[in-house]
Amino acid sequence: MNSQRYYSFLDRLCLGFDQAVRALTDTVKTTGADYPGKELPEPSLSDNERRHAAALMRINHAGEICAQALYHGQGVVSRSQEVQEKMHLAATEEGDHLAWCKQRLDELGSHPSYLNPVWYLGSFCIGMTAGMVGDKWSLGFVAETERQVIRHLEGHLNALPSKDQRSYVILQQMEADEARHRDEAVALGARDLPGPVRHIMALTSKIMVKTAFWI
Repeated sequence: MNSQRYYSFLDRLCLGFDQAVRALTDTVKTTGADYPGKELPEPSLSDNERRHAAALMRINHAGEICAQALYHGQGVVSRSQEVQEKMHLAATEEGDHLAWCKQRLDELGSHPSYLNPVWYLGSFCIGMTAGMVGDKWSLGFVAETERQVIRHLEGHLNALPSKDQRSYVILQQMEADEARHRDEAVALGARDLPGPVRHIMALTSKIMVKTAFWI
């Protein structure tokens, strides 16, 4: 007897709504991985350094909100049970990143982006659109997203105040996890996205980055 449960499209939409609420209320599912840098002392930062570090972590937190939404949206419409499971697992692992960024923002005395519901809705729609085109293209979207996120994280690693090692090790671990997600998507058969799509993705990311830095 096959005990595996298959969800209808309506089931997946309801699950998607639950996932959205969790992502936006800091109750997202995680793997329970340890907080990177928890053994490191809190650095002595100037007010300007603290504000700058907090702005960078706010961007990363908003990026993780987008990642949750992308995976949730793609999982809702995926035709493949294997891809659905991959999206669910990746979203859970990305939940670690979301929790780490939120904790670091709290430590820095700052707040997440006030526009997180907007970032989530837009990214969820993009994820659903990518998923409806087909699973191979959906995986290609994941792979390209992770490539752009890795470049973005590399820039933040260089931009953080040198004394803020707690934020640094968080971003280092996130970068390693994103690289693994990229490689897993490629291994599952991700297709390379057309150049114009990659450029639109990069432009959209820049808008989010510049806005989340301040708001």
